[in-house]
Parts: sequence; C-alpha cells; structure tokens
Amino acid sequence: MNEPNPPRPASALDRRSFLAVTATGALAAAAAPALRAAAAAVPTAPAVARAPAPFELPALPYADNALDPVISAQTISFHYGKHHRAYLDNMNKMVAGSDLEKATLEQVVAAAAAGGADKSALFNNAAQAWNHTFYWNSLTPGGGGKPEGELLAKLEASFGSFDKWKEEFAAAAKTQFGSGWAWLVQDGAALKVVKTANAETPLTKGMKPLLTLDVWEHAYYLDWQNRRPDYVAAAIDKLLNWKFAAANLAKA
Repeated sequence: MNEPNPPRPASALDRRSFLAVTATGALAAAAAPALRAAAAAVPTAPAVARAPAPFELPALPYADNALDPVISAQTISFHYGKHHRAYLDNMNKMVAGSDLEKATLEQVVAAAAAGGADKSALFNNAAQAWNHTFYWNSLTPGGGGKPEGELLAKLEASFGSFDKWKEEFAAAAKTQFGSGWAWLVQDGAALKVVKTANAETPLTKGMKPLLTLDVWEHAYYLDWQNRRPDYVAAAIDKLLNWKFAAANLAKA
C-alpha cells in the first residue's frame, strides 16, 4: 500500500534548542530513578528534544533537495520522512504511560541503555531518533572543507593533522561492518573518531558527539548503490557542517 508523501521540511531548525546542553540538576526530587540515572549518564550531550513525549519529528535545517547531488531529495524523502519518523512513532508508543513519558530524548536513550535486554527495542528506536536528528545537523549545503579556530587546533593536536583526521574518519565510515555510524567525538580533552553499530551511540559511552555520518544503507543506497566509499568521500568533502561541530565542542 502506498504511503502518503511526507511533508516538505521547514527551512530551519531551532538550533538553540538543539545545541542546548542537557541539564543534570533539573529533575525533581520525586523523579523516577531511571530518569535520575539517565540525566547523570549524559551530562554534556547536545540536546535534540527537550519537550516531553509524544516526541515530534524535528524539522530539517534545509530544504529536502539542498544536499543534491550527494544526497538526493528522493533519499531524504525515505530516510527522513519514513525511517526517522518510524523510529519516533515506535518510541512514542513504547513510552506512553511509563515513567519515561515526560523525559527528554537523551534521558529515554540512557534509561533504555541501562535497562538491559528488556529495553532493547526502546533503546533501538530512541537512539536512532536521536542519532538521525544529530546526523541531519551534521550536514549542510556547501559544507566540507576545513574547520577553523579552536576546533581545527584540537583536530591537529589529536590526530597530527586535519588530513590524518579525515583519513581516520573516512576509514571508520567505510569499514563499519553492516549498519552503523562514524562519529567525531570529544572524550575529555581529546578528540577521537569512533564507529558504532546499528543504533549504538557515543551518548551511552561517556563521550560527547561533535558530528556524525550515517552509513546505514538507507542513507545512501538510492544515490550510490553499493559504493559506500564514494558516498563517504563526497559527504566529507561537500557536506560536513563544521560550524555545528564547533558549536558542540566543550570549552576548556
């Protein structure tokens, strides 16, 4: 059965809300233990959803054809309009009536991660909802190139040079077996490249994401088929949003 076309995304996202740091002291004393633990687990994560459930699909920060020719409007329509929406819809059903119903998305992710196998379905959907919103903002029309200022200095200090960082990030994205993500993260004073499988996210590993690249097949297959390395190279060179990464950088 044909699904209705998703609505055309708005031209901008509320970046102040997106970039706001998750507060650890805002939970009321009577909050559920799962929420208190979740808040402590992600104290510096860039927030993507601060309103309580039901969570809504955030608007894209650009038009659906703005990433052409690297990522087509057709890919956006399926990836954003169907996959991303489905993760949010599934999560909303799972948290309805629970002690997570009024949590932030970061808190749902952390609580589900701490819940073990019984919470695996919730984690997969909540983490993918968060990862995807972070991914859309990690890209920008006319992106790529080099960052500036403190972020460039930290990349050079952590990897030896920007080109070395670029090689390591591309390798992580290309060699992630099966579905997953490549990330630039801040881990203490150092910047690192990590890769995660499926819905896994640095949020639950004590690291602060700065930007990410989605290497699930639905992120690139309509445009690039099995040529993941070409998609990775094009996204790095033409789409990475260095201003977004710099805004996520924790100041010393």
